[in-house]
Amino acid sequence: MSVDRSELTARFPFEIDPFQREAFDALDDGRHVIVAAPTGSGKTVVAEYGIEDARRGGRRAFYTAPVKALSNQKYRDLVDIYGDAAVGLLTGDNSINPSAGIVVMTTEVLRNMIYGRSRQLDELGVVVLDEVHFLQDAYRGPVWEEVIIHLPAGIRLVCLSATVSNANELANWVTTVRGPTVAVIETRRPVELSNHYLVDDRTADRLRFMPTFIDGHVNRDALKLDEAGARGRQGRDGGGRRRRGADGRIDERRRLATPGRVETVELLRDRRILPAIYFIFSRAQCDEAAKSCVAAGLELTTADERNEIRRLIETRLGGLDRADLDVLGFDRFAEQLEAGIAAHHAGMVPPMKEVVELCFVAGLVKVVFATETLAVGINMPARSVVIEKLTKFTGEHHERLTPGQYTQLTGRAGRRGIDERGDAVVLWTPWVRFDDVAELASSTSFQLRSVFRPTYNMAANLIRRYDRDEAHHLLNLSFAQYQADRDVVRLERRLERLRADLGELEEEARSPYGDIAEYRRLRDIDGDERRSARTTREGEMRGAMARLRPGAVIDVSSGKYSGPVVVVATAHRKAGVRLTLVTKGAKSFHVHADDLDRLPEQIGTVKLPQHFGPAQREFRERAARSLRKTNLRRSKSGHGPSPSSRATLDAHPVARDPDVRERLVAASRADRVRRQIVDAERRVKGKNHSLSNDFDRVVALLDHYGHVDLESWVLTDAGELLARLFHESDLLVAEVLRDGVLDGVGPSDLAALVSCLVYEHRSSDAPPAPWFSSGEVRQRWRRMSAISADLSARERTAGLAEHRGPDPTFAAVAFAWVAGEGFAEVVVDEELTGGDFVRTIKQLIDVLRQIALVAPDSATRRVAAAAADAAFRGVVADSSLPVLEPPNAVDP
Repeated sequence: MSVDRSELTARFPFEIDPFQREAFDALDDGRHVIVAAPTGSGKTVVAEYGIEDARRGGRRAFYTAPVKALSNQKYRDLVDIYGDAAVGLLTGDNSINPSAGIVVMTTEVLRNMIYGRSRQLDELGVVVLDEVHFLQDAYRGPVWEEVIIHLPAGIRLVCLSATVSNANELANWVTTVRGPTVAVIETRRPVELSNHYLVDDRTADRLRFMPTFIDGHVNRDALKLDEAGARGRQGRDGGGRRRRGADGRIDERRRLATPGRVETVELLRDRRILPAIYFIFSRAQCDEAAKSCVAAGLELTTADERNEIRRLIETRLGGLDRADLDVLGFDRFAEQLEAGIAAHHAGMVPPMKEVVELCFVAGLVKVVFATETLAVGINMPARSVVIEKLTKFTGEHHERLTPGQYTQLTGRAGRRGIDERGDAVVLWTPWVRFDDVAELASSTSFQLRSVFRPTYNMAANLIRRYDRDEAHHLLNLSFAQYQADRDVVRLERRLERLRADLGELEEEARSPYGDIAEYRRLRDIDGDERRSARTTREGEMRGAMARLRPGAVIDVSSGKYSGPVVVVATAHRKAGVRLTLVTKGAKSFHVHADDLDRLPEQIGTVKLPQHFGPAQREFRERAARSLRKTNLRRSKSGHGPSPSSRATLDAHPVARDPDVRERLVAASRADRVRRQIVDAERRVKGKNHSLSNDFDRVVALLDHYGHVDLESWVLTDAGELLARLFHESDLLVAEVLRDGVLDGVGPSDLAALVSCLVYEHRSSDAPPAPWFSSGEVRQRWRRMSAISADLSARERTAGLAEHRGPDPTFAAVAFAWVAGEGFAEVVVDEELTGGDFVRTIKQLIDVLRQIALVAPDSATRRVAAAAADAAFRGVVADSSLPVLEPPNAVDP
């Protein structure tokens, strides 16, 4: 039964495009469809056609999305069309009407249904896979391929993708796996895109807003301006500032600069190309940009718009505790929103991001400073898009945006039905030439590459459902295997480039003063000695402080005081022991281990007054008098230098090289390139049957750990547990459960231990020392680490990718939150962003809920459920609420 197209298209305020009609015809013919089209072109119309077709045939429809925010938005959109009773939502956070005829869910939820052989699949007619180009995401990508391969036969697919160059290749693969598939490709944007280059021309004291292309060709004026400014590129200091000459004057060769954020927004306003999304690849800089615009007096809203913004803020955030809002910087957030300005990034809690999204879609907020995460998922079209830099830091190095990433970012520019044109504005920087900008803007090459690999959970589920030959056959059906043979040439070319890079870096690292490799080894030894000495000293210091009792006299040397003092109180805190001290002058102060320059040695004892406290003046004076009268022993503590390799390092001839720092950087980069070469050579060598080999190695490891009986090809009880665990480090979680590490503890301690399996410290700063509530819980953490170390060693031996090991950094936070501590207190004490806290707690809840279902010990299951319930409160629970109805849009 075909859909009445006139009835369907009446919902939309625009004409149905030819590519949409082509997709309709393919669905009517019973084929699968892959739609590759630009952002905002109307791919969702094809999805709605497929959903309507399934409904009219008496079958159900699933709509999957890669992120929960997009799932929430699609749920709201479909409720608007079909009503609450007809639409459900399953995201892990929410389970609303799951037996509805149309259910929106994350892709992982559908994958889990397939492996669990859920009855919900019985009446399924169509599955929409939105953002299917996510299958090249390193961590989550394999989920899309698992769904496409394992979904029961007879269910049609509607795959929606960004514009990719190899959509036909993807369609050919789906045809091989599931049957006839049509690739519907649309390259034309629904709203024309104009690319611009914005330069701060210091010689003319103005911003130059220049088209990137003129009549289809690179703008020669922009190219000449950039080339003229290139003469001064070397005149920048490390921070990109203009350098002064010996006479103190600005070097006039420094004629170009990156436009300021305030000035850029003012230019967009004056050119009437707001609202804008302004991409900055740094959370902190997004916040700083919004702050600086408001501080400069920018006000982009009318009185009516400000009233509507205040109403939306109160509606969505009014239920949060005022103390929590204060910690989240609510007042500044609200002030910026009312001015029509906002930041949007992963460090913000979801309710605040949601308010920004609602206000922007309604036309109330005129400029959003956002990280690239905004380019994926939710529908937030703008009149213009600004990209501050075409490079971003990956955590190890800076890398250029790819054509696909550039297209994804600029895809938000131009609102269909509102704008005749969208504008993409790239700002001048000293690090990227204009011709590179033009090449990126004109490129249409966006190759979709599979990153599919067998995981432990996947292997367990394949063994659970299929015999040995069928399991290998299904792996060979993956898109990764389909592309494998074509990758060899690309890898060989990459190897050529890497080897050339290595030669250049080795030359840069070579020192005329001596052997740089020997010097680096000495530096590593010196660093190890320093870290070891510091760790030893910290342990000794904590032990010495813990042994002191009130009345002990010690000789201190710190930034606060130097001389004999009497200990009047000790306190054991999360951060360690804190001493309260009184001087001979009756002054009191506190010290921690970090405040002391040497170990506290007891040199005497005084009798303290009874029934008084350090806060009372009389107590301090009496304690001070006793201290002055007491005969004290001489301190034996010393400050002599500990032996180290520093002298040897300083005496090395390379230490005299004035360019030693640059040579060391080049040597470190050379090490990284060598690792990349080894990896690429390994991939070339194993290309022809890499997936099958990886799968066999995974299964052999599962056999070693007792999850699989390899000879009979069946799962053991442990393997059945693993098959129901969906986690990045699934085998580690399974082994921790089997070992009983999580048995016999309370909810808070269980949450602390499980957080080690969830959290990953990514800051360049060293993590704080791990905290646990007791020595017994700390010992459990050590058992978890030992299990992980054994697994890592066996993965290395087997040639498998190593799992991410446990990280105890978040344990104290998880313990405090599950124990009932307030959000404001936890976030302030641990210096967390609200968004990172909420996201990590929600991941923790997900794993706790899985443990509550699969843990071998029934008591552990109950405790895990209690811990998950205790964690799901306050701002965490509020962040899981379904998305609000959108406000009425304000006329542009």
